[in-house]
Amino acid sequence: MVSDDIVYGLFMLTSVAIGPVFTNFLTLPASKRLASSLVGLLLLWIVCGGHIVHIFINIIGNCILISLIPPAKNENVLPWKSFAWNFGYLVVFRTIHWFGLPAPSPVTNAAQLFLTLKMVGLAFEIQDSFNRSQAVQSCSGDEKSDAELKIKYCNIRVSVFEVVNYAFCYIGLLTGPYYKYRTYQDWLESTNSPNIDNFSPLIYRAKQLPVIAICFLFFSYFFNIQYVETEEFSERSFLFRLFYMVPMFTIFRTRLYMAWIFSECMSMTANFGAYPVKSKPRCGDGPSDLKQLDIAVEEEKAGKALDYDFETIHNIDIYGCELAPMTKQGLRSWNMTVQYWLASFVHKRVPPALKAHRVAITMTVSAFWHGIHPGYYLSFLTVPPILMAEEVMIKAFREDATPEFQKIFDWGCWFCKMRGFDYMCMGFLLLKFGSTLRYWYSVYFIVHLAVIILFVIGKLRLVMKKKKAK
Repeated sequence: MVSDDIVYGLFMLTSVAIGPVFTNFLTLPASKRLASSLVGLLLLWIVCGGHIVHIFINIIGNCILISLIPPAKNENVLPWKSFAWNFGYLVVFRTIHWFGLPAPSPVTNAAQLFLTLKMVGLAFEIQDSFNRSQAVQSCSGDEKSDAELKIKYCNIRVSVFEVVNYAFCYIGLLTGPYYKYRTYQDWLESTNSPNIDNFSPLIYRAKQLPVIAICFLFFSYFFNIQYVETEEFSERSFLFRLFYMVPMFTIFRTRLYMAWIFSECMSMTANFGAYPVKSKPRCGDGPSDLKQLDIAVEEEKAGKALDYDFETIHNIDIYGCELAPMTKQGLRSWNMTVQYWLASFVHKRVPPALKAHRVAITMTVSAFWHGIHPGYYLSFLTVPPILMAEEVMIKAFREDATPEFQKIFDWGCWFCKMRGFDYMCMGFLLLKFGSTLRYWYSVYFIVHLAVIILFVIGKLRLVMKKKKAK
């Protein structure tokens, strides 16, 4: 039987290879829309088989919601019902084998995850478009001009047919990146695609793959997660058990690095997510300087050559993941377009009464999106206390310190960040509640214990600083 990694690899290589067809030959919006969705549908049918029925059911549900629930002023009925439908179907999707029906394949699970993000994000985009159109009526002067630019470059209007095309677009089906409907629409309507330089950024990203692949293969040869649950492992020394999570996280992240780099290359070969540099595109969001984007559009019409980048579909910052000293920076560098989705459609949308808990809510949603395995929740809910301890230690020791001490502090913080990620990774790999806790118990819950100790030390230091200031 073909392994999931080989299926993923062939899917990605095919998606990368087909991109130039859309860049150089299929330049009309209608042909791009139809061809990209047919390619996506065909690839999904090949890799998912009969399990593709789940994708159809989910899309049909979203089409019904969008058709029957119009956006309303000062209400979020459509987005939250979309949220309930898509995440509710994830529950059915993941538990269907309890009722004697075939369990979906891991590849189908990946497709379902990104479809969930796209459909929920689409509902919020529809509501936000309506809100902007309503708000512009009460604006005047510069405020009205800015509002009109947002309507011009951010608003969307979709039909059921377009929802289906967006859902099946081959770009980002299994590994991301997540992208908004507006980004997809801009790609369809782009008339300058053949003139955009995608070779240089493509080579820049692709040249990282050999080193990452070698690291993945090397560590995969000597280490595996199954060994953790053997009797022999439990009899090894504490230091060996503690060390073992380091290569496991190395295998985990290098595998994902390869997938995410391929997903960026897939977008680049099709010139998907390319925007003028002067419009200051942001990961997941697209252009942030709409005035400059408007100027760039006019310059392009006049025949002026423009510089483009692919920051909108930038999904992984390896240097940030590996070298950023703080946990928050490391998290923001990881699966960046999904981070954007969580920030835009969960963290920022938490009701005012629950804002004090929005980090925990966001992490819970992220854990649920990843799966129903307890290991995800144990890992994700470890993040808030780590961030709290880190913040307290920064205030207590780094602020107002000398530059030399700040460098020492940052190196220590980096070491703790990486060990925290190693520790949480075991929950992602072991998945089961008992297995995760058994491993953490075998290393004496060292990260949880360290978080408590550092938090207490930081708090005591802050109290001493206040007393000294008085």
